[in-house]
Amino acid sequence: MFSSLSYFWGETFRSLLRNRFMALASILTVTLSMFILGVFLAAVLNINHMASYLENQVEMTIYLKDGLTTNQVMDVGKQLKTLSGLKEISFTNKDQAMAEFRERMKDQQGLLDAINGNPLPASYKTSFTTPDQLKEAAQTVAKYNSVESVQYGQDIIEQLYKVAQVIRISGVVLIAFLAGAELFIVSNTIRLTVFARRREIQIMKYVGATNGFIRWPFLFEGMIIGLIGSGIASFILWEGYKLAINEMTGAGLVFIPIIPLWPFMMYTTLIILAIGIIIGILGSAISLRKYMKV
Repeated sequence: MFSSLSYFWGETFRSLLRNRFMALASILTVTLSMFILGVFLAAVLNINHMASYLENQVEMTIYLKDGLTTNQVMDVGKQLKTLSGLKEISFTNKDQAMAEFRERMKDQQGLLDAINGNPLPASYKTSFTTPDQLKEAAQTVAKYNSVESVQYGQDIIEQLYKVAQVIRISGVVLIAFLAGAELFIVSNTIRLTVFARRREIQIMKYVGATNGFIRWPFLFEGMIIGLIGSGIASFILWEGYKLAINEMTGAGLVFIPIIPLWPFMMYTTLIILAIGIIIGILGSAISLRKYMKV
């Protein structure tokens, strides 16, 4: 058992050294492909994380119609307080809304001077325990006679999910293409090795060596290529993600909800390593099928 393993590993490393340029090309291909996979995976998961975070943070703003009496405004407030899952509620009258608008736009004095009267509506701002309760409340409140419109940030969330879907689909297509390129290059690397050792393989078969015994060193070679390539890609991705987090923190962008480095990158690294190894082994197996038949 141990002597066989020693032989397999010895043949593996001797083969890698003999065909080092093709092996290097295969490793670089795996590295590039796995790095791109990791970037797309991190991007999609972070966008989904941001969408979920925003979905749980958004508030619903209810804009009231103009010309309502005080009793009508208060009635809307009473109705809102009966909604399921309501956490907080606050009211902003027209004067307060205009004062806040002027404060935000104080650098645009020309625009403020052009405004006649007060076109801003009174409004209620509410928050809910869960996103589902908020969506249900928005549908209910939109039917109130005294309500002009309801806004709760759903458009932003939907746009985020659409972006995530585009990135996800693009990533799958791109990675499928790159995986095909990896399989092609890895299998060609192994095919050159098999061709160079064809006489030795024939002699081994004549003396009774099984296909499995002949095959293992080549499978190990593909596994090593996949492991090294995906390992380099994982290291670059890990350091790049850490650098991105540090840069965002240094720039004061801590309010952006991104996934923390640990344990996110650990799981991402394990996925990339597993995929790289599998592709390396598959590339070897594809190449060996033809030569084992011969």
